[in-house]
Amino acid sequence: MLAEVIYPRTCSAVFGRRVNRFTAEITLQGKTERVHVKNTGRLGELLLPGAEVTLQKAVNPARKTVYDLISVRRVDGAWVNIDSLVPNQLIRQYLQGAGFDVVRPEYTFGESRLDFYMEKAGEPYLAEVKGCTLVNPHNPQEGLFPDAPTTRGVKHLHELTRAAALGIHAAIIFVIQMDGVESVRPNSATQPEFRDAMLEAEAAGVQVCYAQCHVLADMIGITGRLTAKSI
Repeated sequence: MLAEVIYPRTCSAVFGRRVNRFTAEITLQGKTERVHVKNTGRLGELLLPGAEVTLQKAVNPARKTVYDLISVRRVDGAWVNIDSLVPNQLIRQYLQGAGFDVVRPEYTFGESRLDFYMEKAGEPYLAEVKGCTLVNPHNPQEGLFPDAPTTRGVKHLHELTRAAALGIHAAIIFVIQMDGVESVRPNSATQPEFRDAMLEAEAAGVQVCYAQCHVLADMIGITGRLTAKSI
């Protein structure tokens, strides 16, 4: 693995229902309990009643919810990581081992805060990271993003487009939080504005990159070098 996150303090449970964007009900050891969902996307094809899920026990004992929901087993048996924080953790590890002289997270550019600023041999680079959990139902080797409209994501693409026009190396990196998916396509049905912004960004020279991953109940890791492919 070129980068990986292994979760401590995990256990298995059964999904019940989504209460709201941040909370779900699960069954753990025969008891119904509310847990924090670490992803505000719709996840409608994943969070199904009866699905096996992985929980991570929180360190803070004062929290209202004792557990975070971090992964879901699909109906085909494959695990999907739904932790929206883990893509940045993985890419930070990856970039730190990729020969950059500077890797700085949370970098303000224009009116946005982009995920990473890097430098190599005096050249500036900018990167925005997105996690993909949705498979294209017509092509199991292709992911779709977003699974819910994201005005923030569109804004980030506009900033990357502007950066590329200024001669800055710019990239959007999709971390594929499941096995078997090789690339990601804009989800036009959910948000045509994101598709348009991504096409504009690519035309301006923004690289569209994919991080393929191996996912288990309590682990996710990047399996190879980032790949780039035209959308």
